[in-house]
Amino acid sequence: MLHSEREAAAATIVSMPESLVSIIMGSDSDWPVMGDAAAVLTEFGVAHEVEVVSAHRTPDRMIEFGRQAAGRGIRVIIAGAGGAAHLPGMVASVTPLPVIGVPVPLARLDGMDSLLSIVQMPAGIPVATVSIGGAKNAGLLALRILGSSDVSLREAVAAYALDLEKQVGQKNAALQAKL
Repeated sequence: MLHSEREAAAATIVSMPESLVSIIMGSDSDWPVMGDAAAVLTEFGVAHEVEVVSAHRTPDRMIEFGRQAAGRGIRVIIAGAGGAAHLPGMVASVTPLPVIGVPVPLARLDGMDSLLSIVQMPAGIPVATVSIGGAKNAGLLALRILGSSDVSLREAVAAYALDLEKQVGQKNAALQAKL
């Protein structure tokens, strides 16, 4: 399925007036990375919200956010953080919702510190973790989670995967033509 066909399939998805996915980050400086998750959700027509919620600077707000998310209709939380990267784990500790952690690369350690902080959660507090700077995959994982109970969305995600497969074939053909 080509890009325009995928867009048509995504357009058939009924978006709820309320957000289904919440994209949160510790600082607005994380937006250049986290915007990729929003772009994917927008492409598939999935309603989402974006918030700055700091685990360290606004801990009470973070706890309130995590506790109230499900009641507001949120079904998946994507949490991006750099450095100590406590936001995904702390939110996961106060919500029953799936949390996807995105390690945000910073000037020091290129995001390895964030990755290790997010991925090493204690038993009982799961956080699904994507690659450093992998907000696009976080958005796609959120779509797959939502698609487990939404046939239209699941079909749109499957069409997206087929489009990726076709792109690889086209790139291979172009390379072979150059040889």
